Amino acid sequence: MQSTTQSSAAASRWATSRTAAEILSRYGIVLAFIALCVILSFANQYFLTPGNILNVLRQTSINGILAVGMTFVILTGGIDLSVGSVLAFCGMVSASFVTGTAPWNPVFAIGLGLLCGLLLGSVNGLLVAKLRVPPFVATLGMLSVARGLTLIYNNGMPVPNLSPQYRFIGMGMLADIPVPVLVFALVAAGSWFVLRYTTYGRYVYAVGGNERSAKTSGINTRRIIFSVYAIAGALAGLSAQVLTARTSSALVQAGQAYELDAIAAVVIGGTSLSGGIGGLTGTIFGALIIGVINNGLDLMGVSSYYQQVIKGTIIVLAVLLDYSRQRND
Repeated sequence: MQSTTQSSAAASRWATSRTAAEILSRYGIVLAFIALCVILSFANQYFLTPGNILNVLRQTSINGILAVGMTFVILTGGIDLSVGSVLAFCGMVSASFVTGTAPWNPVFAIGLGLLCGLLLGSVNGLLVAKLRVPPFVATLGMLSVARGLTLIYNNGMPVPNLSPQYRFIGMGMLADIPVPVLVFALVAAGSWFVLRYTTYGRYVYAVGGNERSAKTSGINTRRIIFSVYAIAGALAGLSAQVLTARTSSALVQAGQAYELDAIAAVVIGGTSLSGGIGGLTGTIFGALIIGVINNGLDLMGVSSYYQQVIKGTIIVLAVLLDYSRQRND
């Protein structure tokens, strides 16, 4: 009788621990975000003010859009180190058309920036999918090329005095919500739907899970791999519009190290660097965590040098956690 009672108690503890582990696995990123907000609200009285919350959301939207594109790439088992430099070039090109005494229509300028991002992302896609260049090498090369093009385009000079109509995408408000936040929300919602409910989304996961098996089952794996880099490039172009409009000028140093924040948001959000596991819900909360950390450290007067150390440590810990999950599986 006692043995039966002990067995039942052990089974109950096992079931409880398993339930707790499942809850932590499913909602851990949300709980981490809430805990971080609570800690920072006690650390600084200005953190939870409405103005600062809107500021966090504005800052997060730029990295968030980049992180959405990075999610597509990492889900296929790739990486894109060039998004920050692509962002800088796209912003420079768009800004050159909406400055001066006779600026062009901002819709045209934004479309041109998106097209530039799409083209540079497509070059990455061709290198990786068609020529089989390792993603790290291909995108590292594009990082340098795009940064060089940014410097060449306007002889290393910024492009200031952008038209008010163009600046609306980075500084405007709709229904008391910042336009950049709305843009990020639309991009995230549309991409979430694509990955979760479309055939293309299933193909992305299949390629990341096992490219050889996906190819055997009839999926055009090269086309899928090409497309995710094109998407990442286009979204880098969109993020460039938001950043350039928000800063009211296109700067040649724009986007430096932005790829690290984007990768950090994706990995913190639970997407595996090996591909095939993860999703956009985690990426969104990962981007919010990065944004909250940046804002909280700024409010507490922490030097930007230390902030880089902290974010780098977070990336390493997230990768170690990812590898730990894979071993346990």
